[in-house]
Amino acid sequence: MEAATITLAGRRYAIVPLEDYRRLLKGAPPVDERELPPMPGPLASGNYPAIEAGRVLLARDIIIRRKAAGLSQAELARRAGVRGETLNRIEKAKVTADVATVDKIVAALEAAEKRRSA
Repeated sequence: MEAATITLAGRRYAIVPLEDYRRLLKGAPPVDERELPPMPGPLASGNYPAIEAGRVLLARDIIIRRKAAGLSQAELARRAGVRGETLNRIEKAKVTADVATVDKIVAALEAAEKRRSA
């Protein structure tokens, strides 16, 4: 996570995205940007490749939520009822996951998040 800084009344403050701030409040370990798949660069037209960008955004969300819930990739795959190799490929943004698979992963993450916050 990279943060901009500002100085107000002689004190220096970090500006972070709201979702990172909320995660920090919960005490979840921050996710190193190097652990996340990189966003694709723009095409010659200036547009971004939609499919690749969608894969990366989904992968990043799953990784951040999985780590915040304290789950390994293998444990999340087990709880979601998907193969570990499938989750690995999704988290590396190598495949486009079908809706049913994403629904299983999201349900497992939501259940883990509820248990962790209880």
